[in-house]
Amino acid sequence: MSAPAFRLAGVVGWPIGHSRSPALHGHWLKRYGIHGAYVPLAVAPDRLAQAVEGLRALGFAGANVTVPHKETALALADHADPLAARIGAANTLVRLKDGTLHATNTDAYGFLANLRESASFEAEGRTAAVLGAGGAARAVIVALIDAGAERIRLANRTRERAAALADAFGRTVEVVDWRERSAMLEGADLLVNTTALGLEGQPPLDLELTPLPGTALVTDIVYAPLVTPLLAAARDRGNQVVDGLGMLLHQAVPGFEAWFGVRPCVDAALRAAVLGPPGGR
Repeated sequence: MSAPAFRLAGVVGWPIGHSRSPALHGHWLKRYGIHGAYVPLAVAPDRLAQAVEGLRALGFAGANVTVPHKETALALADHADPLAARIGAANTLVRLKDGTLHATNTDAYGFLANLRESASFEAEGRTAAVLGAGGAARAVIVALIDAGAERIRLANRTRERAAALADAFGRTVEVVDWRERSAMLEGADLLVNTTALGLEGQPPLDLELTPLPGTALVTDIVYAPLVTPLLAAARDRGNQVVDGLGMLLHQAVPGFEAWFGVRPCVDAALRAAVLGPPGGR
C-alpha cells in the first residue's frame, strides 16, 4: 500500500516570525498523525503575487494570510466566497482540485466561536460596542450582524474610517466619536477592542469602563499579552472577559480541515501548545 500523499500548507505574512500559527497547526498535525507540514512564509508586500503563484507551483494545499496581505490576497485569488468579499479580506487560501485558489475569511467564525465556547455568548438581539475600524473590525462587525446583533456602536480614532464601515454594513452600525467611546458603553452587552492599543509595545487603551453594565462581556482580539490592560480592568470590576487567543485557535479550524481533511479540536492542550512554556509568548 502506498504512503499517503504529503500535504503542505503555511502562513504568509511580513514579518512572520511572531506567528503562532505554525505551533498551532503543528500540534494538530502531530495529534492526528497527518503526513504533512505547515510552514511560516515571510513574504514582502511587493512579492506577494509571486508568492501566491509559488503556492500553486509547489503544490501547497493552501495557506493562511496575515498582516499586511489579507486585502491583496483576496484580489489575487481565482475566486472568493461571499463572506470574504463582504469583509474585504482573505485570511485563508485553499487550492481546489482544479488547481485554482479559493479565498475565504475565517476570522468572523473564529470570533463568534471563541465567545460561544468561552462565555456561552450569543449576539442575537444584543448591543455591541466595537473599538477600531480596520480589517479585524470588519470581520467582527460581519460576524455580529450575521449572528443577529440588534445594534453595533462603532468608535475609531479616525471617524471617517468608522463612517465607511457604517456605510458598508447598514443601519445596524452606529458611528460614535472617539471622544465619546466611554459613553457608548452604556447599555452594551458586549465590548470588543479590535485596535492595537494594549498590544505589547503599544500604548494602553484609554477607556473609562464606568458606564459599562456589570453583565457585559468584554473581549480583546489582542493576545500578546494574553490579559491586556482592558481585560484586566474589566475583570477587576466584575465583568466576564474573553482573551483573544481563542479567536486565533478557532479561526484555524476550517482551514486545517480544508487542507488536511480532518476537522480538528480546540482544547486546553492546543492552548498550551500555542502559548509555549509558562511565561512564554
